[in-house]
Amino acid sequence: MAGMRHNLADELSGAVGAAHVVAGADAPEYRKDEALGAAEGEPAFVVWPARTAEVAAVMQIAARHRVPITARGGGTGMSGGAIPTDGAVVVAFARMNSIMEIDTENHVAVVQPGVTLADLDAAAAARGLVYPVFPGEMSASVGGTIATNAGGMRAVRYGVTRQHVLGVEAVLASGQVIRAGGKFVKCSTGYDLTQLITGSEGTLALVTEATVRLYPRLPCQSTVLAPFGSLEQITAAVPAIIAAGLRPLVLEYVDMLTMAAITSRQDLELGVPAAVRERALAYLVVVLEERNEERLAGELAALGELLGSAGADEIYVLPDDAARRLIEAREKAFWAGKEAGANDIVDAVVPRAAMAAFLGEVAAVASKGAGLVVGCGHAGDGNVHLAVFEADPAARSALMRGIFEVAASHGGAVSGEHGIGVTKKEYFRELADPGAMELMRQVKQVFDPLGMLNPGVLFDAPPGDSRQG
Repeated sequence: MAGMRHNLADELSGAVGAAHVVAGADAPEYRKDEALGAAEGEPAFVVWPARTAEVAAVMQIAARHRVPITARGGGTGMSGGAIPTDGAVVVAFARMNSIMEIDTENHVAVVQPGVTLADLDAAAAARGLVYPVFPGEMSASVGGTIATNAGGMRAVRYGVTRQHVLGVEAVLASGQVIRAGGKFVKCSTGYDLTQLITGSEGTLALVTEATVRLYPRLPCQSTVLAPFGSLEQITAAVPAIIAAGLRPLVLEYVDMLTMAAITSRQDLELGVPAAVRERALAYLVVVLEERNEERLAGELAALGELLGSAGADEIYVLPDDAARRLIEAREKAFWAGKEAGANDIVDAVVPRAAMAAFLGEVAAVASKGAGLVVGCGHAGDGNVHLAVFEADPAARSALMRGIFEVAASHGGAVSGEHGIGVTKKEYFRELADPGAMELMRQVKQVFDPLGMLNPGVLFDAPPGDSRQG
């Protein structure tokens, strides 16, 4: 065994340079990601390639040695998708962080997977453009968000990552390099491999370059906060807002406990009187964005009428600084939940009209035990983020299963943007259509016949693997 590890280390060093290979025991931060309660892995090595050819060489070495591969971006995932199986080689993309091109004529960027969303946002902003994927953690890498098909608060207007990935260069498990898609927004030429790889959580291929769509960055923005006495009122307001053609940039609901937690964490005063706060069971946060102040003022007036008709207790147009800090606080809701002792995070998705019924039934499920479930979510697209407080593993598993069963009963799914990873796969396996699940397994087999790419993510690992079960 020691000899095999020595040979593997030598070969990996030959592929990426000895300075860019570290024994897993010496890189403890690569044993985990941000998933709550997930067991850490014990990788054999962590490698940092600098170019596609080096990734291909690493894949070929791993295939010869029958060693699992785990891709690693910013490590900000919440479902354990970047936690390596024991003995794996972690391919960390921190050195592949070049923005290769900002094409202002085609409105696309060509980037390596290790580019952070913050760096891409800054580069696009310098050209008056924006890459609209804002999942709440701007240190996340483009490659990681492609792997999980990340969304975020702006998905109500722009959609999730899948809508913006136009092409990829990717390395297969064999080391073969493929290209799919390009600088065009439509294609009817064969199977869409770009979209198949997007959201596959590192189980089909490793993306080494991506072409992503950019949009004009609109300069005028305003944020409205509306307290409501019930979630039913909020869910009735959402379709009215969409039907009015307002196209909000952000359309979020936040329950009263989560609002109290995130504003306290940020020491944020929003100017909502105590009497209104006492009556409010939930809040709707709406951000409008336009090309000029006149159009924005017209949309604000229309929004105010809609919210008033829907039963909003009051309507507050927040000052710019308070608005910015509230959105930042909402984006950091996970950290508020983590600091408060949350044991797990749910990101189930249901049709947006079903949100009130879903949350009501979830409250009923939680009331049967000692667990507490609170949260917020993307009201515009039905993606609900819940912090689950239940320390007992068996009781927590039962509670989580109950939540996902309720989501499925409303035509929803286990994950809206965090992915399945290792933490949600048992629920995914139980609730997914068996025929679709088998077809996914066959796709996995074609792309990765040795089962070496992120084993244990989405599906059970091969027998004997540390992620089996």
